[in-house]
Amino acid sequence: MGTVSGLRPAFTPVIPNDFKSLGISQNLVMDLVLRRMLIEGQSNLQTLSRVLRLSLPIVDATFRTMRQQQLVEVKGMIGNDYNFALSAAGKQLAAERFQVTQYAGAAPICLNDYHAATKAQAARVEVDRTTLKHIFSDLVVSDQLLDQLGPALISQTSIFVYGPTGNGKTSLAERMLRIYKDAVLIPYAIEVDNQIISVYDPVVHHALDHQDPDCDPRWILCKRPCIVVGGELVPSMLELRLDESSGIYAAPLQVKANNGIFIIDDFGRQLMSPRDLLNRWIVPLDRRVDYLMLRYGVKFQIPFEVLVVFSTNLDPGDLADEAFLRRIHTKIFVEAVDARSFDEIFARVVKAKQIPAEMDSAEYLRKLCLTDGRSELRACYPLDICNILTSIGRYERRPPRMTKPELERATALYFAKG
Repeated sequence: MGTVSGLRPAFTPVIPNDFKSLGISQNLVMDLVLRRMLIEGQSNLQTLSRVLRLSLPIVDATFRTMRQQQLVEVKGMIGNDYNFALSAAGKQLAAERFQVTQYAGAAPICLNDYHAATKAQAARVEVDRTTLKHIFSDLVVSDQLLDQLGPALISQTSIFVYGPTGNGKTSLAERMLRIYKDAVLIPYAIEVDNQIISVYDPVVHHALDHQDPDCDPRWILCKRPCIVVGGELVPSMLELRLDESSGIYAAPLQVKANNGIFIIDDFGRQLMSPRDLLNRWIVPLDRRVDYLMLRYGVKFQIPFEVLVVFSTNLDPGDLADEAFLRRIHTKIFVEAVDARSFDEIFARVVKAKQIPAEMDSAEYLRKLCLTDGRSELRACYPLDICNILTSIGRYERRPPRMTKPELERATALYFAKG
């Protein structure tokens, strides 16, 4: 977990102490307790409260109901707490509920609460050129490009970043997350029609080390998410996925990215066609809501509070029709770098890599990059060439060096012959 560093969520859900404010049924809570007890054998109220992230009054009320129904047997006391186990009838019922779903983690929140929380945590960004210069300080970015990015980031809708390959489109997109100076609460799971949908994913959500004793523990404080997908994107990643063995649904990528950024890198080269993806997202991009469906046909609305960034080196006109492009309000062209920018990138890379360079190395590398019919300088060339020089040095068991012959050798390895 990371540290909080002053980050606070836009809202704080209070801890529910009764089933009305909890938002999910007592039967669902009882199912969670049954499955947890089946796993643990014996437990107590404090442990169940901590593991299921429910208040003690909720767990105590559930325990008393189960005791009345002779589903649990008290084995003793731990201080003022009960130590108990499932009865024979409880074990039988727990085994039946375990066949439906094996979920026995944090209690889910209801769909209405998720709608309200996502709306309350919608990003509100205030940036200017000075702010963006700081955010993108580790890149060489022109004022013109920053002035295009600024309004797009303030709008928090969708951005189409396009232009020749190797000029930093992906680097720009990934750094957009830096505009956020706050944190968001993400639920461990959502309940829809008594089905459990897992939302929090430690792979994509950066949890913060923050404990608010007044906040509903079914939520976890995280940095705003940033999910990046490339050519591996397939239609199933944008729909609910049911794990047949556990009976738990996994939220699609755009739900995990809610209140953050979803970057589709190298757009147009996915396994799914651009048209299929764009048709799937015309309504969400326009109305800020998406529609998902459970396996047995129940369809429901879910928030689509996501800054979507499409990054591509293909012509937008070849990827989408006018109706879709109209819904992406900002199109930003990232052009090839000029000589001044190239030299600045080169100087930064050489300094970072600590490679001794001759005075005119940048000029000579520019010359080599513009031979054999190549007419544009790319932002990626300095780093890529320096990496090759480093590899040559390691191969020859010596420090890397940057001389004209070494640059010629590296560029000969880098550029394919026409």
